[in-house]
Amino acid sequence: MSNNIVSRLKRKKIQEVIATGKRMDGRELLEFRELEIKTNFLAKAEGSAEVRLGKSHVIVGVKAGVGHPFDDTPDKGVMMVSSEFTPVAHPTWEPGPPNEASIELARVVDRGIRAAEVIDMSKMCLISGEKVYLIFVDLYVLNYDGNLIDACSAGAMAALNTAEIPVYKVTKGKVELTDKTKKLKLGAQPIAITVVKIGNDLIVDPSADEEEVLDGRITITVDEKGTINAIQKRGAVGFTVDEIKKCINIAKEKTAEIRAIALASK
Repeated sequence: MSNNIVSRLKRKKIQEVIATGKRMDGRELLEFRELEIKTNFLAKAEGSAEVRLGKSHVIVGVKAGVGHPFDDTPDKGVMMVSSEFTPVAHPTWEPGPPNEASIELARVVDRGIRAAEVIDMSKMCLISGEKVYLIFVDLYVLNYDGNLIDACSAGAMAALNTAEIPVYKVTKGKVELTDKTKKLKLGAQPIAITVVKIGNDLIVDPSADEEEVLDGRITITVDEKGTINAIQKRGAVGFTVDEIKKCINIAKEKTAEIRAIALASK
């Protein structure tokens, strides 16, 4: 039996079950799997978090250093988000350069953090045009069973909330490392929620099988004030205006639940 036929049969079965108001694993349409977040997971990182969302398993590490600013922002620090899909996470993943999904994961998580101005980069400058803080947020996928964006978004915020970065002092135009650390001061607490459309139904926290047969996907990042910081849409099928409004309402409700878990892990 060809993979195409298997995929169509899987889609038909998943869609039939969802139409009854349930999921293949017994969840409600708007029910998340169990989410567990542990912080300070990596001894050598400035901040870290281990996230388990159902069977999806990711690790987030925050590192800080000193480097050159971008030419167009000489008085601002630099934040970079990257992701790595480890080959052990899924049978089809292979070693090598980041694939499209890995790049997208990093970009969506980065956009949510950056748009919410979680870190005031103007306060991360040491010497204008020469030396600034570099903040790295690294996402590592150890096991894939769907919804990596939401898992990594929550993990990134948990790691940033517990991060303590080294303190540098500037003496006569030179930057020197001290033996002190300081907590990152965060200006917002954005969390991403992904809503998936399968047929005429909307679900949250899709499993790997559900992601395989989705028609459309929309990720909405919302901060603690209810402000929408970023929206990312993917998939061939569009969303109606009413569906987008419903997705926003779902995101605002679910972000509060996920944020409470992420912050409780501090």
